[in-house]
Amino acid sequence: MNGLINQINAFIEIVKDQFTRCFIDENRYMYLVEGLGNTLIITLAAVVIGILLGSLTALVRITYAANPNKTVLKVLNAICGLYLTIVRGTPMVVQLLIMYFVIITSPLVPPLVVAILAFGINSGAYVAEVVRSGIQSVDRGQMEAGRSLGLNGRTTMLRIILPQAFKNVAPAIFNEFIVLLKETSVAGYVGIQDLTKGGDIIRSITYIPYMPFLVVAAVYLVMVIGLTTILRRLERRLARSDKR
Repeated sequence: MNGLINQINAFIEIVKDQFTRCFIDENRYMYLVEGLGNTLIITLAAVVIGILLGSLTALVRITYAANPNKTVLKVLNAICGLYLTIVRGTPMVVQLLIMYFVIITSPLVPPLVVAILAFGINSGAYVAEVVRSGIQSVDRGQMEAGRSLGLNGRTTMLRIILPQAFKNVAPAIFNEFIVLLKETSVAGYVGIQDLTKGGDIIRSITYIPYMPFLVVAAVYLVMVIGLTTILRRLERRLARSDKR
């Protein structure tokens, strides 16, 4: 029994020593703090770009479906279709590498900006389909009602259709935010110190692999659980408002 207790105490001492080496010595925990900050910046900015780009793409595709004979809409719809096909059909990490090494090669552009653009463009392709389905889920009578009140098609879409559509797809867009948060873990491929890269830097300094990566995984897990809880509350609130 004493031997088992001694082994447990020895194991605890080893863990404490490795934790100190990984995070306390030389304030190495700051690698994770700075990485977490960059991860959140990329995620939040990319979500904004994704919502704007996705909404614009969805509007183009829906407008074209209603007016398929207009040449301008044909060209725009073809561009949007090509954009969706390429982005949804290729891995995120490959898109990030192409954006960094092929498209934006200027040293004046910070890697963080490149990552935000890459993740934002990727997110926009998925948000576009979500928004399009949300707009199509709104009853067609809403458009007719707006037109009967004297509103033109654009005003009816902006003031009547889109608010209802975004209410319908808000949970799906929030879920895209959660997915994007995890996808940013590949930002280290272009030299950005995100949360995952911060853990890898600690690993390269201390030669202790499991401690920093387990902490990185725990941080992601806590954030995702927290955001998922918020998503469930949002869904319940929207469900209650629909019943009123």
